[in-house]
Amino acid sequence: MRDSNALMNPWLIVGFAGQILFFGRFLVQWLHSERLGRSVIPVSFWYMSLGGGLLLLAYSIYRRDPVFIVGQLVGGFAYIRNLVLIRRHGGATGSVHPL
Repeated sequence: MRDSNALMNPWLIVGFAGQILFFGRFLVQWLHSERLGRSVIPVSFWYMSLGGGLLLLAYSIYRRDPVFIVGQLVGGFAYIRNLVLIRRHGGATGSVHPL
């Protein structure tokens, strides 16, 4: 049985903060798209993805979970690359175009 103090573990706070940021990015994207009437990914989505991913990476390292670690590392490269492309092209948002 787990110790009742386990809920006060600072690493759980880090993990939940990462999950909240990760969920929040979808909420931000949805609300932004609804406001504009088209599917758009605001730059804040990528910053929230990066922040949430870093927090979840820290948590997964603490938990020593190689599957979770690799997943967060790979995602992090995509988030950084999108932020670089946005900065390079001077745009604040990017539209999602059909294939």
